[in-house]
Formats: sequence, C-alpha cells, structure tokens
Amino acid sequence: MERLIFHADVNSAFLSWEAARRVATGGKDIRLIPSAIGGDRDKRTGVILAKSIPAKKYNIKTGEPVAMALRKCPHLFLAKPDFHLYERSSGDFMDVCRKYAPVVEKYSIDECFMDMSGMGQIHPDPVAAASKIKDEIRNTLGFTVNIGIGPNKLLAKMASDFEKPDKVHTLFTGEIEKKLWPLPVRTLFTIGKATEERLKKANIRTIGDLAKTELGMIQSIAGIKLGRQIHDFANGIDDSPVLAEAEEAKGYSSSTTLEEDVTTTEDACRILLALTDSSASRMRADGAKAYCISVTIRGNDFQNRSHQKKLTEPTDITSEIYDISKKLFTELWDRRTPLRLLGVSLSDLTKEDCIQQSLFSDEQKERERRLDKAVDSIRSRFGTDTISRGSVFRSVKVGNKYKAQMDNKNVPEKK
Repeated sequence: MERLIFHADVNSAFLSWEAARRVATGGKDIRLIPSAIGGDRDKRTGVILAKSIPAKKYNIKTGEPVAMALRKCPHLFLAKPDFHLYERSSGDFMDVCRKYAPVVEKYSIDECFMDMSGMGQIHPDPVAAASKIKDEIRNTLGFTVNIGIGPNKLLAKMASDFEKPDKVHTLFTGEIEKKLWPLPVRTLFTIGKATEERLKKANIRTIGDLAKTELGMIQSIAGIKLGRQIHDFANGIDDSPVLAEAEEAKGYSSSTTLEEDVTTTEDACRILLALTDSSASRMRADGAKAYCISVTIRGNDFQNRSHQKKLTEPTDITSEIYDISKKLFTELWDRRTPLRLLGVSLSDLTKEDCIQQSLFSDEQKERERRLDKAVDSIRSRFGTDTISRGSVFRSVKVGNKYKAQMDNKNVPEKK
C-alpha cells in the first residue's frame, strides 16, 4: 500500500492561541500587530517565546530578553505565557486531526503527523482532505495551521514549512527535484548550523547538491550516522513509521517548541522556569506530589535528549523542582547545539502525605510552600497571568530569613 502522510503545524502556536482567545471575547487580533508572548513589560524581564509576523519586521527573536525586544520595538504588545491555554488548544487541535486520520502521532505541542494511508475511498483527493482539516481548525478553533502532504514523514514535514500561514503544500517523490532540491541545505530537517558550515566548505550549498554528492564524502563531512541520514533525506528517503500516541503515564508536563534557536543558558533557564511553574502549579491544584522529575531538550539537530531524577521523597515545591530541572538541563546540554524544544515532566505521583519526618523542621521548605500557596491563591482569584515567577517574585535574603517581594502594580487590590 502506498503511504500517504500529512504533517500539521500550528502557525506561531503560542501567539495564535492567545490571539484566538482574545478574538473570541471581542478583543483585538494581536496577530495583525507587532506582538509577542513572554515576560513582563513593566519590569522589562522575561524572554520572548513567540512573535507575530509584523514583529519580525523589527527583528524580534524568539529566546531574546524582553528588554532587548522592547528596545527594538517600543510599542511591542506583550502577553504573558499561559500554558494552561496552550495545552487546551493543543488538545483541541489534535482532536480535530484524529477525526480524519486513524493514526496520529503528536510530535510536539503544536504539530503532529497523520497517517492517511489506505484512506483513498474516504478521502480520494489528499489536497482537498488536508484543506478540509485546515479550514475546520481555522473556523472552529480560531487559529491557522499549515499542512504538508508527502509519501513519508520527512517530505510531509518539509512541505508544511513552505509558504505560511494557512496553507496546504505537497511534496511527492516526483516533486523533489523541483520543490526540494533548490532549497538551501540548512533548511533540510536535522541539519544545524555547524553541519551547514562544513557542507558549505565542500561547496554543498543546496539540498540538491547534497543529494547528488557521493555518500562516502558526506559521511566524511558529517559522520557515518548523520551523513547517511541527511543524504537519505536529501533524496526524499525516510521509512520511519507514524506512531500511534501511546497512553501517557499519569503526570504533569509542559513543553514548548521554540520558533528560533536558543543559545544561552540564561535564556533557556527563563523558559525552563516558566515550564516548571506551570507543571508544578497544576500538580498542586490536584493535591499531588512527584517522585520523579525529568527534563527533555531538542537541539536544532532535531535529536531529543532527556534526563530524569528519582527522589527519595516526593515534592510539589516549585523552587525545588526548578533547581533539580536546572541541574538535569545542565547535564543534558552541551552548549554547542542551539535549542529548539524544552520540556519538564513530573511523574510517579502520590497524593499521600509520605514525607519523611526529621528531628528538625525544614524551615526553608515551609517558606517555599507558603510562597507557592500565595502565588496559587492569587492566580486562582485573579487569573493565571496575574503573577509570574522570576519577574514579580524574587527571593532576597534578609538576615537569616527569605521573603517574597511583590510588585504591587501587578497584584489586583482585594475587592
């Protein structure tokens, strides 16, 4: 049976989901103005997680500090991250895709592969089917996607990256020479900046150049394994299956696919803190604690890497989870490969009070629990974007005590 694969990718996911929510309640469409997701405008702290097309004209970059973005575009509209919204929107997006395909593989929070092989009797025209899916998502959910169509996952994903937004593109085997080979070699899935530079030194500048070069030479440049992979990809060869989404282990997780490379530990840790805060607050809301913390990263070589740590006693404290996550991240990242995805997961859960008792109370942990409780209380009353860690709360040592400082401008007065 001839394979037919769709790749669906939400256009500027975080910003699109925020815009769709605002439009649904009568607000302005922030996709049409210079806008971005991330940070605190008043305090000029935080990091840019996503940006609108108009913001690109000001050279706003994903991963850069908010202060730098505001220097480039003083009238930039900023909305704070809301990972609860992103997870709901992602679920709605995946549900529409599952209506049309028997097998859907969630690749990240804002993209998935759909195996449409053998669906010819139901959907005889692949482009029409993809357009129907795309239009249903736009008309019912309020945001747009690109859908790429091909005989395998690689070509479908490459097709979805063609002209955006709200488009359907094909990349079948017979179209490789015309549509794929003229593209710069860096645009090929899995090729990062370092590999691009090595290929350019060998006068390999387009995907077509790569496809036509002898395999042994490519392997001498990029290594045996990667060389074989990129040579196959340049020739449209990919036999990886679309995997049905396995039932997730019960846990709490947050992840983000970055539109642009993150290259500094400082920027990565800002994002890691936001992800940790989101996962931990949802876990506390359900009265649970985690014995296991894991961190996942994906570099611009598109290789996923993860580390986890098993705890002797469970925790629900944001600062403790963040400290462990930072350590795991430091062990994972080589600092040479730019980052495209960050994720934090909390698993091996318990709702029992099984913390080991000590002869001495852990005063610091109790202070952190009270801080978490205060943050959760403010968010539950006034909204998740009322207060953000790192920008509104910061720990300062006072004598032998710690206290939370709050920016009163960001906390509504009690009614």
